[in-house]
Amino acid sequence: MAPQHPRHPGVPRDQTPRGVPIPTGWDGSVTAIDPRSTPGFTGGKKDGRRRLAALDEPVDELQERLFADSRPAGEGRSVLLVVQGMDTAGKGGIMRHVVGSVDPQGTEIVAFKAPTEEERAHDFLWRIRPHAPRPGMITVFDRSHYEDVLIHRVHGWADEAEIARRYEAINAFERELVDQGTEIIKVMLHLSYEEQGERLMERLERPDKHWKFAPGDVDEREHWAAYLAAYDAALRATSTAHAPWTVVPADRKWYARIAVQQLLRDALERIDPHWPAAGFDVAEQIVRLRATMA
Repeated sequence: MAPQHPRHPGVPRDQTPRGVPIPTGWDGSVTAIDPRSTPGFTGGKKDGRRRLAALDEPVDELQERLFADSRPAGEGRSVLLVVQGMDTAGKGGIMRHVVGSVDPQGTEIVAFKAPTEEERAHDFLWRIRPHAPRPGMITVFDRSHYEDVLIHRVHGWADEAEIARRYEAINAFERELVDQGTEIIKVMLHLSYEEQGERLMERLERPDKHWKFAPGDVDEREHWAAYLAAYDAALRATSTAHAPWTVVPADRKWYARIAVQQLLRDALERIDPHWPAAGFDVAEQIVRLRATMA
């Protein structure tokens, strides 16, 4: 059972936005989940923003305890947050508003782009493994090893047998991380086709957002149904008891942020890190310090 921590004032007990958990053996489809819904939360945008701000401090403290607990021996637990989603799904907002609220010395954000020639010469997990979370760290994959079973399936760059092999390799890799003490959170930011169109249009209409736009984003919209099918297949094959997926409706950015924040808080509370005991005589050091202050 997860440890019980006091709720932050102003956050109702029944307001627990965690998205939609995907169980092992799931046979559903993300198309059945409304991208504009707010599972577990009945408030509106202002309520969501208040909640995000209210829980910054408790999440930050949990993260600091996780980091501190690993310092004496250089070992301990860690967290891996995997964030997947279509273009404009709000991954950047998660990085700024959720991950950005904790101490940066205890976090690492890795954005996996198209592989280099050297990376393509190795197994697809070769470039992922060096970025596995170190003890005490929260590591975030902004896109991840799942690109190699999503894009490759959609564009036919790997056949079904190879995709199936990669699912097995992913499950084994994540099992390995869990066995080493990593809590894994896997989030699919579920965006609607219509909302993505609006967000892409905003990038075109605002000069300060042109840098975010790529013509290929429009090309990829032609494969929308194929991407959803690829997500269905990946979630079915890789939502396990040790590393389950959560689908987070993302048409409302504010909801996606508080849902991921809650998932991160849940993971840290399961770890329940403690402040490490002092490796010295505290009373003695107080006396010594006071002597220098006389």
